[in-house]
Amino acid sequence: MASDDPAAGDITAILEPGMFVRHPTAPEWGLGQVQSNIGGKVTVNFEHEGKVVLDGNRVALIIDAPS
Repeated sequence: MASDDPAAGDITAILEPGMFVRHPTAPEWGLGQVQSNIGGKVTVNFEHEGKVVLDGNRVALIIDAPS
């Protein structure tokens, strides 16, 4: 997560509150629901990690759906 992910900005641009995502390098966090996306800062509430604010230019969240 230390360097920018070239795909991250593209993914972040389409994230909206209510969408479900997974963190690409922290699968143990489980499914997360986007709470907000403001200026590239994405707040996600993950099942097993809680609320996390991520820099959308550094991590390309994986869009998913609840099962």
